[in-house]
Amino acid sequence: MADPKGFLTTGREVARTRPAGERVQDWNEVYVPGSLLPIISKQAGRCMDCGIPFCHNGCPLGNLIPEWNDYAYREDWSAASERLHATNNFPEFTGRLCPAPCESACVLGINQPAVTIKNVEVTIIDKAWDSGDVTPQPPERLSGKTVAVIGSGPAGLAAAQQLTRAGHTVAVYERADRIGGLLRYGIPEFKMEKRHINRRIEQMRAEGTKFRTEVEIGRDIDARKLRKRYDAVVIAAGATVSRDLPVPGRELAGIHFAMEYLPLANKVQEGDLTVAPISAAGRHVVVIGGGDTGADCVGTAHRQGAASVTQLEIMGRPGEERNANQPWPTFPMLYKVTSAHEEGGERIYSVSTTHFEGDEDGNVQFLHLVEVDFKDGRPEPRPGTERRIPAQLVTLAMGFTGTDQENGLVTQFGLELDARGNIARDADFATNVPGVYVAGDAGRGQSLIVWAIAEGRSAARGVDRFLTGVSALPAPIGPTDRALTV
Repeated sequence: MADPKGFLTTGREVARTRPAGERVQDWNEVYVPGSLLPIISKQAGRCMDCGIPFCHNGCPLGNLIPEWNDYAYREDWSAASERLHATNNFPEFTGRLCPAPCESACVLGINQPAVTIKNVEVTIIDKAWDSGDVTPQPPERLSGKTVAVIGSGPAGLAAAQQLTRAGHTVAVYERADRIGGLLRYGIPEFKMEKRHINRRIEQMRAEGTKFRTEVEIGRDIDARKLRKRYDAVVIAAGATVSRDLPVPGRELAGIHFAMEYLPLANKVQEGDLTVAPISAAGRHVVVIGGGDTGADCVGTAHRQGAASVTQLEIMGRPGEERNANQPWPTFPMLYKVTSAHEEGGERIYSVSTTHFEGDEDGNVQFLHLVEVDFKDGRPEPRPGTERRIPAQLVTLAMGFTGTDQENGLVTQFGLELDARGNIARDADFATNVPGVYVAGDAGRGQSLIVWAIAEGRSAARGVDRFLTGVSALPAPIGPTDRALTV
């Protein structure tokens, strides 16, 4: 145990963020560089080394949290890094982007603020990179088997790294011009600087993984030909079909899916563009959707110089404490103020968009909404609450409905889908097509980064066993496992 009295003597303290007025002037990460290191050992010492560490159940990766908390408390960063990497290929991603269901399941969180697990995690991995503890781990021998991975998001990268280290020759196919999937073009720079992706890609290249960008399976290469070329295939193409809003005026110019808007801002940061073709500069911006993607749109609009930013959510405003029907250790629906919300803007709950209004040139100018009440689980308009708000740029951030079926990948492989439109798979993450596996959102549906990495690791075990008859790779989850919810 780290510090037997740490949870009694030390209060919860998290990373400091830079002043909002300062950080909206740039695209760097919002946290004060180096602010965690002076406090993190004591924060790790708050871990109680529980007899049953429910944080393990909160995280699908099965992270060995009490173990690396103990090492972090003792400032044995090399050992902490080894324990961290034992279950997680990319802790610098999860430590920045995951909403930390492990903290919701922390036993200390029953009656006190939970351990800052996420902050400890990101400190360990950042120290590991700085000290040179993160090195390529090429296989000792090659199996002679080849694997194609379709998609380079967290699920695809995790599967590729595991299979490469197992001795297989792996090629990752990505339809975008850079590796990273939504990590690259969906996550804004201020949440995770892309240098973190770049150095992981270089590590994977040094281990032997091959990368093929600007190649879309189904369009550029027929999926059937790909299957013949490789001994196995892992589909990790994500759930990239955005949920639309079919209301009058949807065709007006200035209304875009979040995943049309966000990648362009990232391309500016990559140096591909001088100015984003879709920009919030000087405009009244409305973001429809109250989740993390919506918050990413809010923060991006602030940095582009929006005249105003309003975020709409059809559900009611969550409370700031756990409801009785969301008991520990489940992941509760709480009112969350992200760094983007700290920077300004308005959040409106319990409203539904009725239609858009445009100008004579066909550009959106106003959004009409109405307040709603939920009856039998369905939103019902509240009479007399209709109003309109300025809207010169609207981003739709209402989630995703499944994997892309228009590019031919699903039909060319002949894949079966489940009732939700996801690619169906068995207990080994295998599809109905022999040798073809699926990991991540393409099979699970829209989910968190920790679930994507866990799926990539688990699918890799299934592929390894298919290729060799046996596998020593870990499989932290099964395809039907779900988060701790009620």
